[in-house]
Amino acid sequence: MTSPAATPGVAAVLDPATWQARAAAHAARADALTAGHRERRSRHERHAIEDFLYEYYPTKPAQLRRWHPGAGTALAPGADGPAPHAGWRWYRTAPDGAVTLDVDSYLAARGDTVRFVRTLLTATAARPAFTGCFGLHEWAMVYREPDGEHRHPLPLRLGAAGTDAVVEQHRIRCSHVDAFRFFTPEAVARNSLQPTRQTQVADEQPGCLHATMDLYKWALKLGPLVPGALLLDCFELAGRIRRTDMQASPYDVTSYGLEPIAIETPTGKAEYVRLQREYAARSNPLRARLLASCDDIATSPVLSP
Repeated sequence: MTSPAATPGVAAVLDPATWQARAAAHAARADALTAGHRERRSRHERHAIEDFLYEYYPTKPAQLRRWHPGAGTALAPGADGPAPHAGWRWYRTAPDGAVTLDVDSYLAARGDTVRFVRTLLTATAARPAFTGCFGLHEWAMVYREPDGEHRHPLPLRLGAAGTDAVVEQHRIRCSHVDAFRFFTPEAVARNSLQPTRQTQVADEQPGCLHATMDLYKWALKLGPLVPGALLLDCFELAGRIRRTDMQASPYDVTSYGLEPIAIETPTGKAEYVRLQREYAARSNPLRARLLASCDDIATSPVLSP
């Protein structure tokens, strides 16, 4: 790393050896995290749990492999010329060959997204974690469904009648709009909240597994604003939570080598709450880092109200 360039908005300049090493380490980490998915894809094999990370959050391993330094960091040119980022969208090359994110160009296209993400993450981080939902959103998504019409190609652990009974014996309190919108019609009225896109900022809280998985979505939407390591940290946590989400669901996931979290029992509820608290503790530092990435460009006149 060298001294900051005499360019507004540039806090540090990475020498070629440094940024090339970081880009290579990032690609290797991304390859390790996506190895199973890429191998299955080569065999045209689907995975009811892990494919979610590539389909619901539409992205490809190649996108995760691409390393961004984040706003305010310039990449000094190497012997072969400017960094490859020079040819990527929203980057600019200085007369000395250093490449940086063109913040004003980026915000002209993504300013509304940055404003929304900042508002949502700030509000979510300010709330205490609620841990009384027990993952019943997945149960509400199959409540009173016709046999064989589930969202995932997996059998129900308790069968249709047993699954419906669990829903009917519990109070459902789902605060996440993108989980709630998949509730069956019969389950909608059973939710004590009625989250909408308009109430999302007011509803989301850090104990929600889906809100934490969505940190990966917001990192993707912020694109080059987010340093590569932060993107992969969000992706890695989302993958772990996705497995927990399905373990606590009504589906039988033993075919994937996972044990169920039987939330219909006191022991299962306690385990789910323990994991919720763990994920909430892990999510807030990631929220803070995403907010810091947004705050790095907060003084841009393009972002200012």
